[in-house]
This record gives sequence, C-alpha cells and structure tokens, in this order.
Amino acid sequence: MVNRIATVNRKTGETDISITLNLDGTGKSEVSTGIGFFDHMLISFAKHGRFDLTVKCEGDLYVDTHHTIEDVGIVLGKAIKDAVGDKAGIRRYASFIMPMDESLILSAVDLSGRPYLNYDLKLTTPKVGDFDTEMTKEFFYAASYAGEMNLHLKQLDGSNNHHIIEAAFKAFANALSQAVSVDPRIDGEILSTKGTL
Repeated sequence: MVNRIATVNRKTGETDISITLNLDGTGKSEVSTGIGFFDHMLISFAKHGRFDLTVKCEGDLYVDTHHTIEDVGIVLGKAIKDAVGDKAGIRRYASFIMPMDESLILSAVDLSGRPYLNYDLKLTTPKVGDFDTEMTKEFFYAASYAGEMNLHLKQLDGSNNHHIIEAAFKAFANALSQAVSVDPRIDGEILSTKGTL
C-alpha cells in the first residue's frame, strides 16, 4: 500500500500551522496549539483513530481561541483529504457510538467529496479549561468542509461538557479510522456508482 501520509502548512495573519498526518499509524502524536484542552482532544483523536499526528500551531491567542481552533480544523481536514488520496479501496462510510461516563455520542462519516456537517451537541458551559466550547462546532465544521466529508455528530446522552466534547473527538476518530480503512472486497475500486469521489 502507498504511504497515506500528508503534510499541510498554512500561514495567515492570524495563525501559522503545520500538520502531518499518517492514516496508517499507531496513535503517536506531538501536539502544540497553546490551548491545553484542545491539545488533549487532538491527542485523543490520534490515539483512538490510530493515526500518527503532528500539530504545530502559533496563533493569535491574545485575541481569543477562535482562529487557532478553526484554522487547525481547516488544516487537519486538508491533511485528511490529501492523505486518503483517490479513495480507491477504502470503505468510505463508517459510524461509531462512543460512551464516556454519562455521555454517549454518535459520529457518522462519509468521505463523499461533498462537505456537510450535521452537529447536535448540547454544550452548556462557555469554557472547558481554556477551550471555548462554542468552538467545538467551528472545529468540526472546518475539518468536514476542508476534508470534503459528510460528518454527523449527535449527542445521545450526556451532561458533562468535558465528557461530551471528548467523546465527540473520540467518536469522530473511530468513525474516520474505519472509513479510511481498506476493504479487500472493494479490490482497489472507488465505492461509488459514479466511479469517482
């Protein structure tokens, strides 16, 4: 199999980001965004998806966390898109339900080439640590659109905001890991009646 690794760099007046993603890794990560809880979420994403992930971000945190979190989502989505390549032989679709204490989150992914986010998390506090909870949606929106994927996140249960957000990242990681996995029954074809994704 061709190495499914991508490195994406993006520099703007607000952020300077470099991400390297290996879809066929072992869960190793090196993450530095300047936002502790966000680092924890990205490390969890790598560990539970079995991706190798390096994230280096310098952002304008003196303003707030918005640009850093959103732009990391954009770059990660682009890295996912680049690493998966032409999608020949992959499963394309997957879903996963992640329990975390009282929380239960469903994530479903379709690497369709058509971006869409259906987001249904009920967060009730403005922050978890130094992470602005409203940025959870912005991160997944950015990742799904830059990655050109259909992504559903649905809260089935939960009340603790830390648990809800962490379960969402882990559910997404597991669903994505399954969606990018190679299915020998597909035998190198692209899983679409159109012949392309």
